[in-house]
Amino acid sequence: QVQLVESGGGLVQAGGSLRLSCAASGITFSSYAMGWFRQAPGKEREFVASISRSGGYRYYTDSLKGRFTISRDNAKNTVYLQMNSLKPEDTAVYYCAGKLEKTYSRRYAEGEYDYWGQGTQVTVSS
Repeated sequence: QVQLVESGGGLVQAGGSLRLSCAASGITFSSYAMGWFRQAPGKEREFVASISRSGGYRYYTDSLKGRFTISRDNAKNTVYLQMNSLKPEDTAVYYCAGKLEKTYSRRYAEGEYDYWGQGTQVTVSS
């Protein structure tokens, strides 16, 4: 059974930092590209960042470059999202997702991901 379990969310003041983790089980983690998405109240889910199966390629939504960093540890079957200089507009439920990556790396659309976690709430107060 495949499980992606996010953790690390919570309440933080604007300007603060959080590191989200997503622990995977039931898959060969090193074969999967991993992504982070978020969904704010009343809005559609949006892409945040993704990382190739080897970690060699990283993709970010332009507006978050420089504040958010995605990384992975294949030995621990875990992907991370370091979020700095948080703003109230970063408030959302953050989801991790996994996509089996067979050949070259690229940024994948939301619908291409094979597995999803349940999400972790991030709330940034002003």
